[in-house]
Amino acid sequence: MAAELASQLQLPEVLPSRPHTVRRSVAHVWSGLWPKVGAVVLTVVIWQLVVWSGWKTQTALPGPWLVVERLAGDLRHLDFYAGVGVTLRRAALGYAIAAGAAIVVAILIARIELARRSVGSLLVGLQSMPSIAWFPLAILLLQRSEGAITLVVVMGAAPAIAAGLLSGIDHVHPLLIRVGRAMGADGLSLYRHVILPAALPAFVGGLKQGWAFAWRSLMSAELLVVAANQTSIGQQLQSARNLSDTQQLLAIMIVIFVVGVGVDSLFGTLDKAIRRRWGLLGAES
Repeated sequence: MAAELASQLQLPEVLPSRPHTVRRSVAHVWSGLWPKVGAVVLTVVIWQLVVWSGWKTQTALPGPWLVVERLAGDLRHLDFYAGVGVTLRRAALGYAIAAGAAIVVAILIARIELARRSVGSLLVGLQSMPSIAWFPLAILLLQRSEGAITLVVVMGAAPAIAAGLLSGIDHVHPLLIRVGRAMGADGLSLYRHVILPAALPAFVGGLKQGWAFAWRSLMSAELLVVAANQTSIGQQLQSARNLSDTQQLLAIMIVIFVVGVGVDSLFGTLDKAIRRRWGLLGAES
């Protein structure tokens, strides 16, 4: 309509300028970034003020700049990246096993009423159970091995993932299920094409929460279990504590925080994309 009117009046079409679009994109990115940057700056300021207060000596509580310098030095060593690689490999393996097992368990509980009454109530108890409680059993069954660490990660993450998927399945609108059956979907086909896609937003939320449990469980496991003499993030943290090296300890803690938040942000991006696709976000998002 606007183009036709412009041609009739012999006026050029007004197109949005590229600089204006770029400015809007930058403003949108900055609007989501500045609260995080502000939180980091505020944390660093408070940290430095505590150091200046003299509550602890510089040896016991070094300032932010000293820790950043130590972290920059660690980033130049291959051993540091090897430790990060070992930890990320363990996290990926344990999390993948937990997600696969959780999906199977959640679907069985949703499909079988007896399983829901018998196993469903256990998910809440398992989810609230501290991961450290699994260490004695894991060590007795698998000794101090990679398997023991993986078991702790799986038991920490799987209940949260299963609970998220089960909650999503329970909240699928019955009308969608009736429409799917009317179109010929039944059994596993109904779950594949109707129920699981409808439950996807809640499932991604469960995956995100499961990652948080898996990451915490893995850090606890690496602090207590040395498997195959492999250097990991947790072992570097424990070594810094044994040597009373506070700078190294805080630097490794920053790495743990950054990795955890980075992966969590990926889940957050996926969750936002799915919610936008499902029409669950406002127009401003």
